[in-house]
Amino acid sequence: MNSERNDLPVLVLIGPTAIGKTSLSLELARLFNCEIISVDSMQVYKYMDVGTAKITVAERGDIAHHLLDIIEPDDAYDAARFAKDAATAITEIQSNGKIPLLTGGTGLYPKALTTGIFQAPPSNASVRSRLKSRLAAEGAGALHKELLLYDCISAELIHPNNIQRLLRALEIYHTSGKPLSSYLGPGNDNKLPVHYSNMLKIGLRCDRSALYDRINRRTEIIIAEGFEEEVRGLLARGYGADLKSMSSIGYRHMMKYIRGEWSREKMIELLARDTRRYAKRQITWFKKEKELIWIDKGEEDIVKDKISKWLSGS
Repeated sequence: MNSERNDLPVLVLIGPTAIGKTSLSLELARLFNCEIISVDSMQVYKYMDVGTAKITVAERGDIAHHLLDIIEPDDAYDAARFAKDAATAITEIQSNGKIPLLTGGTGLYPKALTTGIFQAPPSNASVRSRLKSRLAAEGAGALHKELLLYDCISAELIHPNNIQRLLRALEIYHTSGKPLSSYLGPGNDNKLPVHYSNMLKIGLRCDRSALYDRINRRTEIIIAEGFEEEVRGLLARGYGADLKSMSSIGYRHMMKYIRGEWSREKMIELLARDTRRYAKRQITWFKKEKELIWIDKGEEDIVKDKISKWLSGS
């Protein structure tokens, strides 16, 4: 089984769309010698720049960016492929003596990188409840020793302090009678992900009404910056509405306008509305991430201080 542990620093900055991750990520990259890995399911596509609010080449400056413009709009891309690509980029960046900074808003992607995508028994509430009770009574060390007995492969890769992965591995064993590693071995399409033991995850947040105002302004900006021309260009290249990429937020809205199904006003209104709804779903997803350190928009100095202390080990 191909798996490993990575103890070098990995930084993650996530948050809902339009909150200001891009500008902050550039600041952090320059301050802490980072290269940026995009965590965005749409920015992987070539020719889809305006509608995805992709950072321009000029804006990137001397900061290297990874996983932007890597596939054609008619290619398939998913969380499993991201996990593989991101792991490769992390290794490359670290080999250059720099810190990987993963930033974006596609919540499933960081999860795929750190916990993997595989078919295993669904969560069992009663088993999970018993394990949590034991965790409180006996401590993580005792549970980790138990995992070592049942599944030494997973135990070697799951740190005792990684409570979520520890509980999940034991839950799988006690639910199915099979170790987690058996779902990841030969004959399966899955593999145990790299364990990034020194990862700092920061979530950027702001007042909901302020975020919605930012989304409304961004909608106006992308329209003004030539979104219609971009979509017409994609259609001219032969990329049709049946593609996953072209059915995403923004692109499907603009195509309805181009085809005369919606007025310009209706297109803009529904694009902004659906982007706000998407942001709400992102926030709901991110709230489930227990390891996230939440920092309010406008308090970027706190973000920098957190990172400085993390890197210094204090």
